[in-house]
Amino acid sequence: MSRQRAPHVLIIVQNLPVPLDRRVWLECRALRAAGYEVSVICPKGPGDPAYAVLDGVHLYKYAPPKQADGLLGYAWEFVYCWLRTAALSLKVRRRAHFHVMQACNPPDTYWALALPWKLDAVKFVFDHHDLNPEVFRSRFGEPKKLAGKVQLAILKWLERRTFRTADRVISTNTSYQDIAIRRGGVEREHTTVVRSGPDTSVMRPIYADESIRRGGKHLVAYLGIMGPQDGVDGVLHAADRIVHLHGRTDFRFVLLGFGDCLDDLKRQATDLGLDDYVEFTGRVGPEQIARYLSAATIGLSPDPRSPLNDVSTMNKTMEYMAYALPVVAYRLTETVVSGGDCAVYVEPGDSDGLADAVIALADDQDKRAELGAAGRRRAEQVLDWRPQAQAYISVYDELLGFPSAGPFPDGWPAAERRSGEREEKLVDQWGNQLVDLRDDRALREFAATRIMAPEGESEQISGPQAS
Repeated sequence: MSRQRAPHVLIIVQNLPVPLDRRVWLECRALRAAGYEVSVICPKGPGDPAYAVLDGVHLYKYAPPKQADGLLGYAWEFVYCWLRTAALSLKVRRRAHFHVMQACNPPDTYWALALPWKLDAVKFVFDHHDLNPEVFRSRFGEPKKLAGKVQLAILKWLERRTFRTADRVISTNTSYQDIAIRRGGVEREHTTVVRSGPDTSVMRPIYADESIRRGGKHLVAYLGIMGPQDGVDGVLHAADRIVHLHGRTDFRFVLLGFGDCLDDLKRQATDLGLDDYVEFTGRVGPEQIARYLSAATIGLSPDPRSPLNDVSTMNKTMEYMAYALPVVAYRLTETVVSGGDCAVYVEPGDSDGLADAVIALADDQDKRAELGAAGRRRAEQVLDWRPQAQAYISVYDELLGFPSAGPFPDGWPAAERRSGEREEKLVDQWGNQLVDLRDDRALREFAATRIMAPEGESEQISGPQAS
């Protein structure tokens, strides 16, 4: 009997290019490993070609629209991206028939593209990344005027249509799953929680160059998008209090990422007299992330409490933990679910308390060792992408009745390298020396000091070369 032909999955993303969107790229790789064919439609990043094949994934990209400004600007952005995506879906179909269309929000508009494809027997999977009604409330508050009420009603309607059109819903946490069931009317058995956990076999702490601290003793890091709802200005308020009120000129701060507020944040840093203490990197890749988060003393999650943030999983918090980086965060519902007992929490809105908690943790080396090591172990044992990949692939296997090989056909990958026959340097793909995660003492020491390993120590270990 001939082997069943591999189903083809088309994934649609609007807010980030792929593979920069880490969650979507992990999903693509899991599907490919399980034997599925995968295509992606997304906007171009700087220098991206219109079409490429990367690790077996077919990437179709369109030029992104200009940054939206105002209601009409956002409306045009949605229409433009929708039309470009629709046109590229026809191009994908000409190359190969696809069996499932997965749409990742925002926005909640691609159910309208799924409907005509359903006539061609294409299933629709909704990967629920964001809560657009909550985004609106978080930015503008509860609307009191008619125009605002109409906008919120439209967002709720689009969300309902997305839920009701979907054959399956993938939620990033249980809070989102509850909303899909309660507000979207989705049957519980048609929802699956797939958290955006870090791939701890790849996201691993290294002994980074101390020059990254730019002459400071402590480096406080922020990693993520810089939008109005992300509270990144809280990092600058904390820096101002730490440097100018407490006189702690031994601190440096780095903000890794980009977003609508980046230029405003740079101006604010200058106005606060922080240019010598704050670095903005802009868009960063995996190696830069590894270097900065490994050299940093503390990772900061300054997301303010809002209808959106309280129930959203913050990827940066889990990524800090993957690099054994102690975390200071506001006490939000899903942030506590991610961080557990491995972070220092401050009551939301207490910006002075956030800064003071950073100083206290920086000055407590034993506490940093405890939190950093525990955070890494929690990332490996609780938050890791590997069990999430299995849950993700199970959605497609069940929906399509496809006997896939699963996301790990060659066996369950280890979070750290185990002993073997050869002696090799423990290095990552860029040649950086990795922390030996098999040694709890070495992990705690690294979490406390974040410094380069002494010459000759931890260079030779038993096991295959890390990748």
